[in-house]
Amino acid sequence: MSVPHVLFIMTNTAVIGPHHRATGFFFSEVAHPFEVFDQSGVAVEYVSPRGGQPHEDAFDEKDAAHRAFRASRSIRRMARSRRLSQVDVLDYDAVFIPGGLGPMADIATDPDVKRAVARAWNAGLVVAAVCHGPCAFLGVRLEDGTPLVRGRRLTSFSNAEEDGYASDDVPFALESALVEEGAKYESTAVWQPRVVVDGRLMTGQNPASAGPLAQAIVEVLRKDLR
Repeated sequence: MSVPHVLFIMTNTAVIGPHHRATGFFFSEVAHPFEVFDQSGVAVEYVSPRGGQPHEDAFDEKDAAHRAFRASRSIRRMARSRRLSQVDVLDYDAVFIPGGLGPMADIATDPDVKRAVARAWNAGLVVAAVCHGPCAFLGVRLEDGTPLVRGRRLTSFSNAEEDGYASDDVPFALESALVEEGAKYESTAVWQPRVVVDGRLMTGQNPASAGPLAQAIVEVLRKDLR
């Protein structure tokens, strides 16, 4: 069996919003999926719109997965992420977009991200995102011009979660924006894990969902590569 490869599309954002809130990728949403992928024999590579070292948010010394990722070779490779425009997503089996507030300022509108998501989807790859990561799906159109998310079940960081966390910092409410493009949005109680799988479109609601989402991705990849 060949080794599955997952491409993480990372944010380059360091500061967001009118109050200049420090941000980046949410550490749990990379460390926990990496732990699952690494233990399952899935290779991980990193890109970002501008390349280089992504900024981070919410490292927790008490979290064993955080500590392990901090000490890993993988985080060293992430610090030298390639530009997304220099990578072909068809070299991978899945694309995965972690959240944090950072993606809302660059991933949400970056044209290379939109092209990569569309290319991955049209080629039959797994397309996955967690928390604020599904902002990558906004504006993505299929070959017939319809929005990628129209009529599809998914989740993301909810309006209820945002209201108590960063509603003054983000440029829009992600749940509302996905619904406006026709998504069949689903969620659970705030900060509780929720994973929604609609075929190859796989999403997690919040940081607690990142590890379970990665496990769901592994299960799909194992079936596809048998």
